[in-house]
Amino acid sequence: MTARLQEKYFTEVTSQLKVRLGYDNIMQLPRLEKIVLSIGLGEAIQNAKALEAAEKDLATISGQHPVITRAKQSVASFKLRTGMPIGIMVTLRGRRMYDFFDKLVNIVLPRFRDFHGVSPDSFDGRGNYNLGMKEQIAFPEIDYDKIDKIRGLEVTIVTTAKNDDEARNLLDLLGMPFRRN
Repeated sequence: MTARLQEKYFTEVTSQLKVRLGYDNIMQLPRLEKIVLSIGLGEAIQNAKALEAAEKDLATISGQHPVITRAKQSVASFKLRTGMPIGIMVTLRGRRMYDFFDKLVNIVLPRFRDFHGVSPDSFDGRGNYNLGMKEQIAFPEIDYDKIDKIRGLEVTIVTTAKNDDEARNLLDLLGMPFRRN
């Protein structure tokens, strides 16, 4: 069983990408590789419960158990030591990735007040797109009454595109609402 967006990619998007980018072979076309969701938790140094609450939220959003990220270096001014937990992340691939992207584009982003589209300039130069969200309560799975604190969320969409222009075309055809200047 394939995801709705994955089906759309193979039926509609590939033919349009071939025309836009001028490729003959379907294997040359850019595609989604993975989506990485991460939450940085500087407060986890003092409050261990913050890590558990954020882990529960991220697991609810992604449908997958998150991994705890740890500090690589000690920073005395932040009272941070090597190996201390400072965040959580989850990597989505395959059907979960397409389902999450579909939910992000069609449900979550339109829920933001005064939403005029996402920035078309948030590419990294290698065809990957980064999107920062200020609050996790935009996701329909999160119950507003059960969260302890509003946290930000970083969404990184990794594609196989060779450059930003190819990735922009791919995400545009998949339905990403880019802001029109």
